[in-house]
Amino acid sequence: MGLSWQQGPLSTGAIGHFLTPEPLPERLLFAERLRRRMRVKFNDTFIADSENVVLLHEPGRYPVAYLPREDIDAQALVAREKVTHHKDLGDTAWYAVHAGDRTTERAAWEFTALPGYAADLQGRIAFAWRAMDAFYEEDERILGHAADPYHRIDIRNTSRALEVRLGDTVIAHSEHPVVLYESGFAPRWYVPRADIDESRLHPVEGQTFCPYKGLCDYYDIGEAHRAAWSYRNAYRAVDKINDLVSFEADKVQGYLDGARLHVKPGQNVIPHGVDRGLDVEEVKAH
Repeated sequence: MGLSWQQGPLSTGAIGHFLTPEPLPERLLFAERLRRRMRVKFNDTFIADSENVVLLHEPGRYPVAYLPREDIDAQALVAREKVTHHKDLGDTAWYAVHAGDRTTERAAWEFTALPGYAADLQGRIAFAWRAMDAFYEEDERILGHAADPYHRIDIRNTSRALEVRLGDTVIAHSEHPVVLYESGFAPRWYVPRADIDESRLHPVEGQTFCPYKGLCDYYDIGEAHRAAWSYRNAYRAVDKINDLVSFEADKVQGYLDGARLHVKPGQNVIPHGVDRGLDVEEVKAH
């Protein structure tokens, strides 16, 4: 989630509210210095290298990094006549990005008529994440989207009883599940495979990617499509859920200490595809 994505405090679906005497605007944008060196690679060439990055948090979007023009290879940006209008930040000029024998259209943009309150973004360029080959902080590749300093994950062991059923069939029963709390999402309950009837789990093709947990595999259960998932090679930071299985509460029936689990509106995770040129081994090593 983070500051402005999913149900964060600056998102349009925030689960909390600011305690202020006057209502806040429906849309609040937040800009801050990233305070990290960022590099951008395109066609095997680093076309940008900056220690002066501004991160923009905009409702309903992942954070976006804006780099000063002077830290970008001038030959990499090809101006186009395409101009759009941002509802908060004004006219937006678009660029093709070029390096070597490759050019990608509408791969970068700049706000050219910023209101005074948004001067922090003046003279800065943003690159479309999936149009680039990779983004780096120092020498480490950043996966999925710009790193969000407000995203948090806590994982706790518990002795509560969790049972998962599909109709009258018990799929899993555990007296020691693990619960994962992730900013803005419903708690996710992970079950050791020893507590699952794995004959009911049918692997399906297609993985998604979480910048904080790694590659995710999915399972059908009977007619319930992608009703369970597992991070079979979870990142070290979340290794307590490594190879455990979690279940989608709106596709199968989960009971915690006998009480039915439900996912509230807006708390379902919106999954990522896998970044361009990213292979499984690189994710595992991250």
